[in-house]
Amino acid sequence: MAANMDDEQSLKECEAYVQRHSIQQVLKECIVQLCINRPENPLTFLREHFEKLERESASKPKSKSASPPPEDRDEEVSPTPPVSQVRVTRRRRGAVSAEVYTEEDAATYVKKVVPKDYKTMAALSKAISKNVLFSHLDDNERSDIFDAMFPVNHIGGEKVIQQ
Repeated sequence: MAANMDDEQSLKECEAYVQRHSIQQVLKECIVQLCINRPENPLTFLREHFEKLERESASKPKSKSASPPPEDRDEEVSPTPPVSQVRVTRRRRGAVSAEVYTEEDAATYVKKVVPKDYKTMAALSKAISKNVLFSHLDDNERSDIFDAMFPVNHIGGEKVIQQ
């Protein structure tokens, strides 16, 4: 929970920094210039573009806004949303289904226990200590999960997870 609050605080600080220095506007202008000029070497163009911005900024009196003067701006189509409002589009996973779990299944369930040494248990505990999926478990529940885990060996370079 505390880590989540730290993450939120860090994100708010990042958003404030980006807004305070008009980073989104600067980058947007930079990308527009790249698309207009289409230089053979984009990195050299970007370096020169940022050096030009730095010289212009050094020659101007300090003001609270780091955005370029209105005559230097291209017509804006729409303002860029704050970082907190940007949605990342992810490919949705396919449906997951399982067979029905009945009361009879629950009554005949035999807990699986794969023996492990102390070193393995400690490694497992460390591996899940900051994982949100396991954070709500008490010691008995965690122990049940560890007992059911077993090693699986794979050859280097073998594809283990398929999407």
